[in-house]
Parts: sequence; C-alpha cells; structure tokens
Amino acid sequence: MTSPTLQARGLSLERGGRLILNDVDCAVDRGSLTALVGPNGAGKSTLLHVIASAEQQTSGTILFSGADVSGMRRRERARRAALVEQQSETDLDLSVFDVVMLGRTPHTSFLGAPGSADELIALDALRTVDADPLLTRRFHELSGGERQRVLLARALAQQPQLLLVDEPTNHLDIHAQLATLAALRALADTGMAVLAALHDLTLTARFADRVIMLDHGRVVASGPTLDVLTPERLGAIYHVRADIVPHPVDGTPLIAFAPSIDGSVHATARSAGSAG
Repeated sequence: MTSPTLQARGLSLERGGRLILNDVDCAVDRGSLTALVGPNGAGKSTLLHVIASAEQQTSGTILFSGADVSGMRRRERARRAALVEQQSETDLDLSVFDVVMLGRTPHTSFLGAPGSADELIALDALRTVDADPLLTRRFHELSGGERQRVLLARALAQQPQLLLVDEPTNHLDIHAQLATLAALRALADTGMAVLAALHDLTLTARFADRVIMLDHGRVVASGPTLDVLTPERLGAIYHVRADIVPHPVDGTPLIAFAPSIDGSVHATARSAGSAG
C-alpha cells in the first residue's frame, strides 16, 4: 500500500500560551482534492502554513509520501509541496511571467539560470489557470483576483506533488471561482494531491472528494465530502440553520444557510427526490 502524499500526525501549535492547532491528524491522497473547512479562526490557514513549513509546529510530525519533512532540505520540500497564500503583497516591479518563473527556483541550481524548458513549464502553468493573457503585465498593477491566479500559476510551476491553497476563490467573481475550482479538480484528476481551505461549502460539495473540518484548532470531522457536510454538523459548527437541497439542473448538492429564529441550531436535509 502506498503512503498518502501528505500525512500529518499530532500537529499542535501554541502561540502566547494559546493552542492554535490542537493534536491535528490529517491525510491527503494522491489524486484527491481535499477541502479544509471551518469557521473563521478555526486554524485553517495556520495548518496550511505549518504543512508548508512556513511556520514551525510545537509538536507533531509531517510526512510527504512517507518521508519526514523535518529531515528534508528547504529546496527538497519546495519540490514536493507548494503553498498559495490567501494574500501576497509585493512592491517588486516584476512582470507576471517573472513571478511565475520564481516557481522554478527549487528546480534550478544555485548558480544556474532557468532554461527554455523552465520557461515552457511556466507558460503551461499560466495557461492552466487561464492567466496567460496577463503574461506581460506588471504584477503589482493586477487586481486581487488576477494576482490570485498568477500566484496559483507560480505554485504549479514548482511542479509539486502536494498543492496547498488558502482561499483560492478569494477576490474572484462567480465565473472565476468556478473556473478556479474546476482547475484544482482537474489537477487532482491528473494525480496531484490538493488541499484547499475553502469558505464556500456549496463549491466544496461540488468539487471536493474529501473534507477535513476544523473548529477551535481541532479536527471535528474528516472523510468523504457529504459524510462530513451533514446539516446537523454544519448547524452545530456554524450555529445556523443548514439546508442541503439538490441543484435543479444537475442534482449536485446546494447548501443554504439561514440564521435560526429562536437562537437554537436547526439543520435539515432534503433528499434529491423530496418536494419543495
């Protein structure tokens, strides 16, 4: 049996005497799009940063394809996993192409310059996220949504086994949100392991294979998407009424939320064959 692309065991992170992550276990298989969900402050972004070694956990182990990350050099980790952060500000006057080419850094020698093969990989990454029309633009002049797509292309140029994405639909209009999640779904279908922190649970239900749900830094549920996104659990975690209904065209789940009138938590589900 092959090891998961990502396996985290007992991850905890303490800041100022407060546990931000509390004994988190999670795994992402090759070819899976796994969504990381939970309320604001649940620890989603922090978990992604710890997995990417952008922040050091207080305790716990992270394995990439069975190998302990702590024993890897930085460049080796960067060849295995790429992180697309929710926001990335830069004052550098770089073209979009130059930004994406930064993703090739882990694959070039310390003294060597990127070659034509690296440029082709960068161009292909831009095309994958429909950002190739931005090729010659200056990165700092782009809109928030355009920057998001370019940073995703930079991560793809790293050719990682594991893609970590923090709120990839942030700043995007509806069409771009669907296109971005479809691109992540397609990447997973080619064999990449994708872990994405998502707020939109209807998009999660449509595109994700599996869900890891966090609350107060702990994993409260993990498994196949619709096994985790139950009305009862959504109501309990988000403190709202949650209704799951089928899409009128293709039958995929639509998740609607409403505040509870009396202050209590309500949760209902309607099967695809039920009326109203």
